[in-house]
Amino acid sequence: MKNLFKILEKKEDEYIIELTNKDHEVFKAHFPDNKLLPAFLQIDIIANILEHKIKRIQKAKFLSIIKPNDKIKYCIHTNDNNSYKIVIKGLLNNKISEFTYEI
Repeated sequence: MKNLFKILEKKEDEYIIELTNKDHEVFKAHFPDNKLLPAFLQIDIIANILEHKIKRIQKAKFLSIIKPNDKIKYCIHTNDNNSYKIVIKGLLNNKISEFTYEI
């Protein structure tokens, strides 16, 4: 995931990131004529940021696509520090994806 994204802003339960490299390998392999961020990488990015080793994905819903150079917001919710619900939103607060996992 090197050079794929950068963190623009960090709050206690929220990260705003930008996908910085439209020529990154992940975009070349996934729909080369319609580049988008694969769903599994949406999960991997936040696991990487939070330094989580995911044991199990409980639920995942992907509603909209994320394109290179998009800025997105990861909203993090946890009750017990073992189970996390992540909602990815656009900067206009439109929901893009939602997933829940255990570490």
